Amino acid sequence: MYRGAREVFSAYKETAKLRIVNMVLVTTTLGYVLGAGESFSWILLLFTLIGTGAAAAGSAVLNNYLERDSDALMDRTRARALPSGRIEPAGALAVGVLLVLGGVVFLATQIGLLCGFLVLLTAFLYVVVYTPLKKVSWINTPIGAIPGAMPPLNGWAAAAGVIEPGAWILFLILFAWQHPHFYAIAWMYKDDYAKAGLKMLPVIEPAGDRMFRQVVWFCIALLSLSLVPTAMGLTGTLYLLGALAIGFMFLWYGMVVARTRTIADARKLLRASIIYLPALLALIVLDLSI
Repeated sequence: MYRGAREVFSAYKETAKLRIVNMVLVTTTLGYVLGAGESFSWILLLFTLIGTGAAAAGSAVLNNYLERDSDALMDRTRARALPSGRIEPAGALAVGVLLVLGGVVFLATQIGLLCGFLVLLTAFLYVVVYTPLKKVSWINTPIGAIPGAMPPLNGWAAAAGVIEPGAWILFLILFAWQHPHFYAIAWMYKDDYAKAGLKMLPVIEPAGDRMFRQVVWFCIALLSLSLVPTAMGLTGTLYLLGALAIGFMFLWYGMVVARTRTIADARKLLRASIIYLPALLALIVLDLSI
């Protein structure tokens, strides 16, 4: 019985997409740190992360619940907990709803209504708008980038009680970063997406012309946006030089895959995106600490 409970727990942990939740918590923390300034509170940050993490995990579970039929059709996802039958859909629905509502109520009562509202809006856009939109239009990618970019707004609101211009710059950086990141994945798995009937851009336009133009455009936009925190006085020279270096690195990989259009170079762009964001966040933290 213990083994069975442990296996069910492991399946739910997989469905909660903890790696994505961790990134949500990191970007929320960044927004909190920049928004708090000298009024930084470890307790307030901890409470913010608890509520945000619960809601993010619940949103991931609900995303898996809604996509279970599509996941069953794709090679890379058919072994997930729901399509493989390791957990029941009704259970996933209940757990997802409880986690989202519990996280939102906790934030609204312990942090503030603005913080709770932002997390509720993030969950709504991700679960109710983005997830079903994947079967309707390629526009799902930029729409999905909105909730993906909102955690810094939540962290800033938790710290300052308002959303200030610096928070919006962090939002725009994350919004731009997600496009080359997800387009690399979409190019690598476009055949899988086609099997599931998902309207990703490389599925509806197999040649990839529009998608690769967007990859380059958003890499350029990301490079430009990453310099704004220094212009606003939020960061200094160390961050500026580092942001330029990794921004040009990311742009280079984007330009290469736009030219070759190979799976191998798409995978390199994906790896570059995975390196880029933590590196940029680390530069901000390091710059603030010296």
